[in-house]
Amino acid sequence: MATTTNYGWATPDDTALVKDGASAIRTLGSSVDTTTKALNPETTLGDIAYRSSSANVKTRLGIGTTGQVLTVAGGVPTWATSSSGGITQIQSITASNQATVEFTSIPATYKNIYIVIRNFKSATGGASVKCRFNSDSGANRHQKVNFNDGAGSSYTFNATEAEISPSVNDTTANGGFYLTIPDYANTTQTKWLQFASFPTNGTTNTNFTYNAGHAYYNQTGAITSFEFFCNVGNITSGTFILYGVN
Repeated sequence: MATTTNYGWATPDDTALVKDGASAIRTLGSSVDTTTKALNPETTLGDIAYRSSSANVKTRLGIGTTGQVLTVAGGVPTWATSSSGGITQIQSITASNQATVEFTSIPATYKNIYIVIRNFKSATGGASVKCRFNSDSGANRHQKVNFNDGAGSSYTFNATEAEISPSVNDTTANGGFYLTIPDYANTTQTKWLQFASFPTNGTTNTNFTYNAGHAYYNQTGAITSFEFFCNVGNITSGTFILYGVN
């Protein structure tokens, strides 16, 4: 019995009898079916296949999860969380006339966390926007330093929260806030963040108020939650987005 060059499928010899044709076709068809399936092991939308260690056989790699990247481990392709340079949205909260907005259960799987606040509006004109690490309102645990404060100055932790904007508007939702907390999961050093804010001005809704600097927290525990609120009144609206950065 003759065979094909690449896959070794059995085919009739030139001298085979006509009565053996049906049997030969069934044998060939079965071989083609088996080989084709071995070359197409995918079962789920988004699966991919790669060459296995066995000739003419492929291995199925199931689809990864959102935010993962394709990499190589042990000589074969695999899905994994990006080890560097990747940014993943962890949580998004839309505020609706509430006293606080808080990110809770922040995973410790990233190097830094990054927070974006869009279209912030307060219930009280001229209110300032505050934040707390780990929702900790203990005395003398927070401090804020503006970029234009004197370099080399000495500061004390003398507040229960840190201010990231001195004045926001209660009629126009515009502008935003950007905050980065580096090395937030570290458990041996105190924490800090860098921020920039430019919300609509608290009294003139055609203007904006710019403020930038650092906020400090004198505790060493990992940051597992983060809270925003106004010094007076509720947060009327705004979109708060938490990202993890590798």
